[in-house]
Amino acid sequence: MRQAIVAGKFYPANPEDLWKELDNCFKGIAIDPRPGIKGAVVPHAGYIYSGRVAAHSYAVMPVADTYIVFGPNHTGYGSPIALSTETWSTPLGQVGTDHELAKRLAGSMIDQDELAHRFEHSIEVQIPFLQYRFKHDFKILPVCMGMQDEETAIEVGMEIARAITDIGRKAVMIASSDFTHYQPAHVAESNDRYLIKAILGMNVNDLYNRLYSKNISACGYGPIAATITAAKELGASKAELIKYATSGEVTGDDSGVVGYASLILE
Repeated sequence: MRQAIVAGKFYPANPEDLWKELDNCFKGIAIDPRPGIKGAVVPHAGYIYSGRVAAHSYAVMPVADTYIVFGPNHTGYGSPIALSTETWSTPLGQVGTDHELAKRLAGSMIDQDELAHRFEHSIEVQIPFLQYRFKHDFKILPVCMGMQDEETAIEVGMEIARAITDIGRKAVMIASSDFTHYQPAHVAESNDRYLIKAILGMNVNDLYNRLYSKNISACGYGPIAATITAAKELGASKAELIKYATSGEVTGDDSGVVGYASLILE
């Protein structure tokens, strides 16, 4: 069992309070699933800061058998590319992992390693959103990426797409990433929209060129690149920015913000 480690920090630990927090995140946002969605990019900060941005992607996300959640490895623990096969627990209940899909990936560059996930928040914070939308009728495949270079991210995306195709799984990829960290709001938004253009073009090489050219501090660029790669392999041909915001819109302080974006690939 992978126990929740940021309940009470990034989101409420009490189930009723968590449900109310999620209700607030989705308030005024229409639940309108789009069946063609193959991938999404969502933020992973505390719900008070980025939950409402994340809700925009989850509101249009379709029902799937498995949600593959790619997250960056902030801790440095575990294998460079690590999937989890444990059951994941949150205050809203337990979610099983897709063991068949994990088994199909055995022998690839993606290791089965729980240590990489043990203290990492980027994937955990997505699970209650999935539980809110889809209750318990789904599985997850958490993939934690300590290596985020272009070649690795593309290979991870290709491996995932092949495994999904081989077993005929209906799956949606979720890239967990915040964007610019701790820059003035006008700088953060300018840099983030510059980087988002590459995502909208579904161009992984352009994503890395833009990231490096402006030294943009988006933390989950590898998960984004893997999601773009897998989504394209599975038939996605366009991307859309649904919502962009910064932490300054919550705190009232624009001097040093974090950028958040919700995008979908379909």
